[in-house]
Amino acid sequence: MPARDLQPLLSAIVLGLALVIAAALGANAITRVKAAQQTVTVTGSAKRQITSDMIIWRGFVSHQSSDLTAAYADLKVSMGKLRAYLGEQQIPTEQIVETSIQTMALHPVNEQGMEMSQILGYRLTQGVEIRSGDVDKITRVSREATDLINQGVALESNPPEYLYTKLGDLKVQILADAAKDAKVRAEQIARATGSEIGQVRSARMGVLQITPAFSNEVSDYGINDVSSLQKDITAVTTVEFEIR
Repeated sequence: MPARDLQPLLSAIVLGLALVIAAALGANAITRVKAAQQTVTVTGSAKRQITSDMIIWRGFVSHQSSDLTAAYADLKVSMGKLRAYLGEQQIPTEQIVETSIQTMALHPVNEQGMEMSQILGYRLTQGVEIRSGDVDKITRVSREATDLINQGVALESNPPEYLYTKLGDLKVQILADAAKDAKVRAEQIARATGSEIGQVRSARMGVLQITPAFSNEVSDYGINDVSSLQKDITAVTTVEFEIR
C-alpha cells in the first residue's frame, strides 16, 4: 500500500487509542470519586456536671512603714492573728503553707513618672496558701477571713480556686460517650439514605471544655474553669465512618 494511503489509517488508529485511554482514565476517576463519597463525617458530644473536690485559697497580709523594722514588726503581729484565726477554724497545719516575706522599697516619682533613688519607706507582704478537700469549710473561711480587718490586719483575700482531681479517669469516660454519640448520629444519617455504617476511617478528639455549670463558653484551645464549685465538662469528637 502506498505511503500516502497509510496516513489516514494511522491517524484513525491513534485517535481510537486516545479515546480508549481517555475513557479508562475517566472511569477510574469516577470510581475514585464514588469511593471517596462513601463515607460520612459526624460530630458527637457528651456533657457531665461535676462538683469540685479540691479548693485552693490564698490570703496576703501587707504592712508598710518608713522604717523597715517597724514594718516587719507590724507584719509579724498580723501574721500571728491570721495563724490564730486559721487555728480556730481547725484547719490542719499540713494544709497551710506560708509564703516567704516579700520586701518592696517605696520610691518617690519625679514629674516624668520615673522612680527616684530616694527611699520613702518599705512594704512587706506575706501570705498563706491552703489546699484542702474540705471545700465547704475553706470556702467559708475565705469569706469570713476579712473579719480580721477589724483587728487591724490588712488582709487581701483572693477568690478560691475550685479543682476536680479525678479528671483523668473522667476524661476517658466522657470521650467514649462522645464517640458513642457520634456513632448514633452516623447511624441515623445512614438509615435515612437506606445505608449502613461500616468501619471507622478516622477519628479526632477535640479539647475538653470545663466551664461553670450551665455556661455556653467555648474556646478552640479548651477551657479549664477554676472559679466555680459546680462545673460542666464537655467533650467533642469528630468521626468518619464508611457507608455501605
